[in-house]
Amino acid sequence: MRMQQFKCIIILLVGLVCSNEAMAQQDPQYTQYMYNPININPGYAGSRGTTSFFLLHRAQWVGLDGAPVTNTASLNAPVGRNVGLGLTFVNDKIGPTDTNLFSADFSYTLKVNDDYKVGLGIKGSLQLFNVDFTKLNIYDPSDPRFQTNINNQLTPNVGAGAFLYSDATYFGLSVPNILETQHYEHNEVSVAKERFHVYAMGGHVFDLAYNWKFKPAALAKVVQGAPVQLDLTANVLYNDKFTVGVAYRWDAAVSALAGFQVSDKLFIGYTYDTETTALADYNSGSHEIFLRFELFKKYEKVMNPRFF
Repeated sequence: MRMQQFKCIIILLVGLVCSNEAMAQQDPQYTQYMYNPININPGYAGSRGTTSFFLLHRAQWVGLDGAPVTNTASLNAPVGRNVGLGLTFVNDKIGPTDTNLFSADFSYTLKVNDDYKVGLGIKGSLQLFNVDFTKLNIYDPSDPRFQTNINNQLTPNVGAGAFLYSDATYFGLSVPNILETQHYEHNEVSVAKERFHVYAMGGHVFDLAYNWKFKPAALAKVVQGAPVQLDLTANVLYNDKFTVGVAYRWDAAVSALAGFQVSDKLFIGYTYDTETTALADYNSGSHEIFLRFELFKKYEKVMNPRFF
C-alpha cells in the first residue's frame, strides 16, 4: 500500500506540470556529462577536432512508475577553419509527458594562447511536447483541463555558450535555452514554461605515475524555482584504456562510473546512480549507458585521449 501511495504522489506531481505554472528543473540530467557537453554547451561543437557520434540511454529511478527515461543522439565536427557544427536529438519521457528536442549548434574557435582555445557557440532548438492525460489517475475525470491530450506542441528556443579548453583542462559556461518560452497554455488555465537554466562546468586531467591519470570534474546548474544542483565527479584512467570513477550529486545521489576505450574510434561507458534521499526506498537506482564513435582523418591517431 505504501508503494502504491508513493507512486500516486509521483504521478500527481507530474500532473501538476499540466495544471499550474511549472517552475522547476526541466532539462534532462546526465551523470557522465563530461563526455558530451554539447547537450548543454554549443561552444563544445568541433572541439575534439574529429567527427564525433554520441548515443546515450538513461533510465532513472528504475522500478518507479512514470520515472524519467532519456535517449540522446548527437553528432558534432569541425567543418572549416575555426568552425564547428553539431546536431542533437533528445527524447525525454516522464509520467504522461513525452518531449522530443531537436537542436543545431554553431561554434567559432579563437586561440587564447599556445595552450588554450575558446569555442563561442550558439544553439537553435525546436521542442515537440506531448501529454497523454489517460496515463494520469485523475480525481475528477470531468475536469476540462484533462479532456484533450496535447500533441506535438512546438516550442522554438535559442541558447549560447563558451567552452575554454586545452589538452588537459576545460571550463564551460552556457545557457541552452535563453527564451523563457511557454510550452503550452491548456484551456486558458494551465501553463508550463521553459525556465532559464545556467550551467557552469570544469575539469582537469592530472598525469600520475605508472600510466594512471586522474580527472576531477564539476557541473553546476542554476534555474529559477529550484535549488542549485551540483555534480562532483572523480575519474581515473589507466593505460589510456580503462576508466573508473565515482560521482556525487549534492543532496541527491551517488554514482559509480566505468568506461573502456575499445579502440581509437570507439569509447563506451556505464553509470549506476543510487539515491541518497527517501526516494531510494522506492526504486532500484538509475542506469546510464553511452557510446562515442569518432571518425579520424587517415593516418591520424589520438596519442593522448581526452576525458572530454
